[in-house]
Amino acid sequence: MTETTERRRAESPARRRILDTAGALFYAEGIHTVGVDRVIAEAGVAKATFYHHFPSKDELVRAYVQEQSDRVRATTVPRGDTPQDRILSVFDDLGDFICGPGFRGCAFVNAAAEYPDPDHPVRRVVAAHRAWFHGLLRDLLTDAGRAEAEADRTAGMLVMLRDGLVVAGDLDDPATTGTLAREAVTRLLA
Repeated sequence: MTETTERRRAESPARRRILDTAGALFYAEGIHTVGVDRVIAEAGVAKATFYHHFPSKDELVRAYVQEQSDRVRATTVPRGDTPQDRILSVFDDLGDFICGPGFRGCAFVNAAAEYPDPDHPVRRVVAAHRAWFHGLLRDLLTDAGRAEAEADRTAGMLVMLRDGLVVAGDLDDPATTGTLAREAVTRLLA
């Protein structure tokens, strides 16, 4: 397949409808509970159109998770005058998101729970996203003057904190989750 054909396929309105429909259903109801036939019906596309864009449900799920990662990466913009302020801003934005209406857990944690094999393409996208987030935090910590090994270890702790935060955003009181997250990050950075 040529690059032009692949780009045209990727930009297709039908593909966009499929991804938007699948994303909403997967996030609201779970990946394995939503079948391809339902996605096809709710997206208003023919079965042949679906399979033209996504040869399998796993490829659709992989594309959905990749799109979530791309969105997070595009909207994660550390702000502030100091490296610590920039790290806190990342967690403040995350806290605002998870305390917002319609939050039903983390798309990455949800997908990982449904795809336990770490070698599965969906899990590889989740792993790549986590590695990106870890790297972002590690770089901010290095900018703050931390030694490389310390920055790497602290970034790992912050990723674990993020994982807890996205679970708490779904299970706990949203009114306190963001404040507790900021306090936890501040203590970890001290």
